Amino acid sequence: MFWTLVATVFCGLGAAGIALVIRAATRNAAPRWIIPVFAGLGMLAYLIYGEYAWYEHKQSLLPEEAVVVSTESNGIFWRPWSLFFPYITAFSAVDTDSIGQDTENPDIVRFTLYRFEQQITDTVSHRVHIINCTTRELVPIGSDGTPRLDNLKTLERGDPLYSTVCRR
Repeated sequence: MFWTLVATVFCGLGAAGIALVIRAATRNAAPRWIIPVFAGLGMLAYLIYGEYAWYEHKQSLLPEEAVVVSTESNGIFWRPWSLFFPYITAFSAVDTDSIGQDTENPDIVRFTLYRFEQQITDTVSHRVHIINCTTRELVPIGSDGTPRLDNLKTLERGDPLYSTVCRR
């Protein structure tokens, strides 16, 4: 967060410097108001770039055993450009090293699912799940270690989460 602020300020200063060069090249014929306008546009452009580059940056930081299984793109009304060009604001990844079996039934698999969200500060949450690879039923495990059957979901056969966890 701190380095984003520093980079944003420097982008604004750089853009204001470009406006100063324009004013000097035109022998001050260009209006003075272009300096703060360029500074503001430079900062806004850097922040927009950061929003669109966030997913690729976070994905490059993941270890090899992490497999991205879903992404979310949402348009946000106070960011009008995102309504026309949506960007990825959240994604989920499976840690393939965490895939294992806790029971004698080979169709029931336990794994850890991580969720990354782009907010003011990036958030990461993780939760252990079990999946029945035969019926495609996905159940999260509560903090007390018991399955949360009230959150049971049935996955589609082509779901990337199902195909990643239930590889045979």
